[in-house]
Amino acid sequence: MNLSAITGYLETYGGIAIFIIVLLEYMNMPGFPAGVILPAAGICAANGGISFLGVVTISTVAGLLGSWILYFIGLYSGQVFLKLYLRKFPKHEITINRAMDLINRKGCIGLFISKMIPMIRTLISIPAGILKMSFIKYSITSVLGITIWNSVHIALGYFFGEPVIDFFVRGLAL
Repeated sequence: MNLSAITGYLETYGGIAIFIIVLLEYMNMPGFPAGVILPAAGICAANGGISFLGVVTISTVAGLLGSWILYFIGLYSGQVFLKLYLRKFPKHEITINRAMDLINRKGCIGLFISKMIPMIRTLISIPAGILKMSFIKYSITSVLGITIWNSVHIALGYFFGEPVIDFFVRGLAL
């Protein structure tokens, strides 16, 4: 799927498409990475399909909901889920262990920073649940990190357009 197909899809289905794709991405499901989807949504906003603030709001709510799902999976079935997850994705073990260590050492600050680091930003929710981090603190910290991460990527697409997406796509291919 090329950029024009992605932006066409987002322009056709608007906020619902952005919500579903971002939700799945924050649940760490396979699909398009934020480096492609969020700038593409920014391009849609620049073209007038949806407002910039609307895209930021929709993507933040979707990101928070996806993060909550992983948090509650971690909270209620953490160790069992983690074993199954690592059996399927063994390369993620180092990342998850680092995330748990970061939360143990730095708490909310560690979570906030993690929400802005590729790969860790979606996985951090499971260790936060496993470690029984306060849901209120987790939610507030997540909203801040998600909003900043999403806003930056949306703004890149909004102001710079297609070259930003090409940059991210080339980076993923390396």
